[in-house]
Amino acid sequence: MSSFKAFDIAASGMAAQSVRLNTTASNLANADSVSGDPATVYKGRHPIFQAVKATLASHGSGAEGGPAVKVTGIYESTAPASARYEPGNPLADAKGYVYAPSVNIVEEMVNMISASRSYQNNVEVMNTSKELLLATLRLGQG
Repeated sequence: MSSFKAFDIAASGMAAQSVRLNTTASNLANADSVSGDPATVYKGRHPIFQAVKATLASHGSGAEGGPAVKVTGIYESTAPASARYEPGNPLADAKGYVYAPSVNIVEEMVNMISASRSYQNNVEVMNTSKELLLATLRLGQG
């Protein structure tokens, strides 16, 4: 395996955590939104990750497809909306209810912290790999 594969692996992890941060930010931004219809209320979104194993290319080139993290899709929550009685709200239905998304702000903040730290760890992998490559190049000097 090439020394440069560490950069590819870390970059795929950074891209995946970036998607996770974006979906979490979207969930937090819409956590207080309401709707007059439970079918149209915002649904929380979460990315689905897949670990990709290293494989040999089938075209005879000898090149390897390295291990990586891949976002295979975005899962939309199926949790039911919570109903709140607010008859004065202009979005309220005929019974006076508005519907809020079932987004747990505490869970979303934990997701955001976890994704941010995972992103930072991948940056550190890149920095360490760079330093090791530079140290290897300096071996011949001297």
